[in-house]
Amino acid sequence: MKKVKIAYCIPALYYPSGMERVLTMKANFLARHGYEVHIIVTDGGDKSPAFPLETSIKVHQLDIDFEEPYHYPFVRRVWLYRKKMRVFRKELDACLHRIKPDITVSLLRRDINIINRMTDGSVKIGEIHFDRLHYRHFSAPWMPYFLYCFIQRRWMAALIHELKKLSRFVVLTHEDAAYWPELENVMVIPNPSSFFPEEQSECTAKQVIAVGRYVSQKGFDRLINAWQLVADRHPDWQLKIYGDGAMRTQLERQITALCLQDSCFLEGTVSDIDQKMRESSIFVLSSRFEGLSMVLIEAMACGLPVVAFACHCGPRDVISDGVDGYLVEDGNISALASRINELIENENMRQALGRNARKKALNYDMMSVGTLWMKLFDELLKKNGKEKCT
Repeated sequence: MKKVKIAYCIPALYYPSGMERVLTMKANFLARHGYEVHIIVTDGGDKSPAFPLETSIKVHQLDIDFEEPYHYPFVRRVWLYRKKMRVFRKELDACLHRIKPDITVSLLRRDINIINRMTDGSVKIGEIHFDRLHYRHFSAPWMPYFLYCFIQRRWMAALIHELKKLSRFVVLTHEDAAYWPELENVMVIPNPSSFFPEEQSECTAKQVIAVGRYVSQKGFDRLINAWQLVADRHPDWQLKIYGDGAMRTQLERQITALCLQDSCFLEGTVSDIDQKMRESSIFVLSSRFEGLSMVLIEAMACGLPVVAFACHCGPRDVISDGVDGYLVEDGNISALASRINELIENENMRQALGRNARKKALNYDMMSVGTLWMKLFDELLKKNGKEKCT
């Protein structure tokens, strides 16, 4: 029986962000389970993938270079972008005809605008790595507000038009699924955790951990404000925030202004974040919004109880309040501090919630998530009269 061919469309693989990491994990899993996997990229030239791929996976570089238009003024940028999209449409169709995939998966970047016009005959699926409320938003402070709203509505309407044509549209959480009422083809498959270590945290160290880019979305400014309330009560505990980004200087100034230099530390990025999690006793997610927080699930895999703002979108899907962590009203700084204090002051509770969190994380391991994808592929191939993989 022939192998099932899966083709993924993504701008590039060289950037070490969550979407590239998740795609690599899924592609490797499918390749190891008998699928023939192809990844079609438009940018990055001959740069190596940020994450290692199975040798059987074929990467097709179309060399469209969508980064080029951003070097020019607005009008020329628009003209050049539209020209490149015409080339992309032609090259993608030709590439799919060469590959002859059974299923083509769009990661909802530029390819979603043309994927349904491809003539190769493969089943088309879309998967989104963001939540709807924060997808296809752009910043244009120079633009009149009414014009901004008009463009935003038209852009979203165009997306919905394309999504309706897909055989399936996969979102990360049940919470986000409810925000796509126009669609009847929505289903939920979460992202997998990138690790499930054999050892877990003992939850005895006097250390709280947070992880993410130093950007507004991650809400570390809110966490630092909450930590002031925690540090006043528990000066022997430390907060370590691992990551990097544009807000580092701002966060450093905030730590200094609140006199938290002895208990709150910006640790930068590390390659062994699982080890840093196991050296901690509590994980905090202070984000203003998420798609599905991978670091939240990874912290739970390390046996950490979690305290998270109930932001849109993701924490409500993952955390059972009071069982494996705590959900806090979004933006309520004092409530966040109170829950952290509660876990600091009760080691038995901390350890019990940590054990439950580790059990919950099993739902997000690669085998569990990969099996959901294989089941979806087989159902769609059977529905479309195609032979499925053994």
